[in-house]
Amino acid sequence: MLSRVANSLYWMSRYIERADNTARLVDVNLQLLLDIRRLDDQTLAGHWMPIVQSSGDDDLFLSLHPRATGESVTEFLVFQPENPNSIVSSIGQARENARMVRDQLTVEFWEELNRLYLFLHSPRARAAWRASPHDFFLEIKNSSLVLNGLATATVVRNEGWNFMQAGCYLERADKTSRILDVRHASVPARGSPGAVSQDDALGWSAVLRSCSGWDAYKALHGAEVQPAYVAEFLLLTDNFPRSVRFCVRALDASLRRISGTAGDRFSNDAEKLAGRLLAELSFSSPADVFSSGLHTYIDELQAKLNAIGDALFQAYIFQPFQTLEDYELRQQEEQQQQSPAAPTA
Repeated sequence: MLSRVANSLYWMSRYIERADNTARLVDVNLQLLLDIRRLDDQTLAGHWMPIVQSSGDDDLFLSLHPRATGESVTEFLVFQPENPNSIVSSIGQARENARMVRDQLTVEFWEELNRLYLFLHSPRARAAWRASPHDFFLEIKNSSLVLNGLATATVVRNEGWNFMQAGCYLERADKTSRILDVRHASVPARGSPGAVSQDDALGWSAVLRSCSGWDAYKALHGAEVQPAYVAEFLLLTDNFPRSVRFCVRALDASLRRISGTAGDRFSNDAEKLAGRLLAELSFSSPADVFSSGLHTYIDELQAKLNAIGDALFQAYIFQPFQTLEDYELRQQEEQQQQSPAAPTA
């Protein structure tokens, strides 16, 4: 497979997953406002700014908007073309990558991705947003699920499929960690968290809902929301499909299918780093997560995920520069990788 084809399939999948997770995060936090009793300017800023900081785009946000309000944050994360990680930008870049490898995708997959792109760039999107933000985000999440289902049901299981899977699970692991990081300020800087207030419990349950994990969490722990349980569920659970450990295991399997390397060996740095991270997650406990502080742990985790992405690019995509196009491809790769979440008070 040509490296440019693998690169396009990989980033197409990452951008679709990025849009889906952004929709989940903003939708749940809009609904959470209904349960907050005191809604002054300070409370609203404290509610919205951590969401921007978790994306690593806070410097860009502050250069475009004077303060964090519901309107400015949702505009930045959903519609703003200047934000390369907004939903509109992500789907636009996913479609562009898909367009370059149309022969690798099925008609059904392309039509659904194109339909979502045209919807987001039409007046109907703004009208749907004004009428019901929840229904607007439901449209994006449902389309993402349809695209995942179409890929599973129609795409040939070849190298291209494995690059798509690697992109999807690497992005999902990163985004699950970022969604969890939104609540790090409500727990001690170091050490296991204690009992939480009612407002904090609502915030932690919102994190679970952002990841579609509320029902699965209740099956394990009941309706009692404890930060340690939530962190363990979203980071270390092996059988929840949006947990970081589950995603890293699927990523590791995809990388080994690409190279044909057995699970107890590695043929490149991407496989070595993915296998090492999987082992760390498999033999970690909630105490390990909170001993260094939740935000520090997640910051280090995001750096490791970025390192896997860089190593994958070096192993399969990057070649010594021969043309200007090769150089531009490398520059694009560096820009597409998201920065770690910014530290907050």
